[in-house]
This record gives sequence, C-alpha cells and structure tokens, in this order.
Amino acid sequence: MSAQKRRQYTEEFKTEAVRLVQESGKPVAEIARELGIAENLLYRWRTEEHNARRLGTTRTNLKAEHEELTCLRRELDTVRKERDFLKRAAAFFARERS
Repeated sequence: MSAQKRRQYTEEFKTEAVRLVQESGKPVAEIARELGIAENLLYRWRTEEHNARRLGTTRTNLKAEHEELTCLRRELDTVRKERDFLKRAAAFFARERS
C-alpha cells in the first residue's frame, strides 16, 4: 500500500480560487468541484484571506509571521529550560561547597 503525497497549491492558485468565489457568486462547493479541490480547503483559504485583509496584510505575510512566532516561542522555551537547569546546577554546587 503506497502513501499518497499531499498536493501543494501555489499562493497564486489559492488567491485566484478565493477571487473566483468572491466574484462569481457561485457557491463554494461548485467552484471547489470545478477546480478539483476539497470544499474545506477553499473555505479555509477564504477565511485566511479575510483575516489577512482585516489585519491589512497578505495571506503569505500572515503565514510567515505565524511561522516566525512559532519558531521564537520554541526558542524561548529552550532558553528557559537552559536557564532553569543552570539555576539548579548553581544551587547544587553552592550547597556542596558549604
């Protein structure tokens, strides 16, 4: 049994699909069928586009900011763990010297 690869869509494709939904007046399900994609994808892209416009940016920039924030949170967690370890080590060696 072979695993199927996930299909990846370009940002241009996503933007054009959302534009079709907004300008055509057709239901999302119909446009999704015409494009050969799942309805939930088109709904998600439309929501992302709406949220990005509301914040005055693009979907690509919003996604990049989210990825950067996730990376920074992960790094902060690592630094906190290192700091806590060093505090415990310093306390341990301070007690040992006494």
